[in-house]
Amino acid sequence: MLEFKPTTAIAKPALYADLLEAVRAITEGERDAVANMANTAALLWDFLPDVNWTGFYRVVGHELVLGPFAGRPACIRIPFGQGVCGAAAASGEVQLVPDVHLFPGHIACDAASRSELVVPVVRHSRVIAVIDCDSPSLARFDDEDAVGLVAIAHLLADRI
Repeated sequence: MLEFKPTTAIAKPALYADLLEAVRAITEGERDAVANMANTAALLWDFLPDVNWTGFYRVVGHELVLGPFAGRPACIRIPFGQGVCGAAAASGEVQLVPDVHLFPGHIACDAASRSELVVPVVRHSRVIAVIDCDSPSLARFDDEDAVGLVAIAHLLADRI
């Protein structure tokens, strides 16, 4: 059995280094995309403080479809360009949103969410999924969080 213990009260770069290593270890050699997304969503939930949703939306055709996650039930389908996740999928760019209520077209799957970080997973120059993290706190996420999740997205690009 694999066991990963997030270290409490450490600087974000160290936390994300530990998280990246955990994701690397748990996905290495596993070819099933759903299993890898599910374990990664669980690790994000365990490692990241002050989050109320962590997970994936997968690109299916011209929309995002809910993938493995931890948290409350979520929106199932999101068109490209709509909401924070749809903006990330359409642009291929990280969306760091300190206050989701100020984001044009925000889709409120969970009314408790106040800030959001969405990172595209890109393979062969195409977005194949997005990693989505929500928090009930305003401005919960910052550039260090974005850098950490981008590293995870790069690792997962060939594992999901």
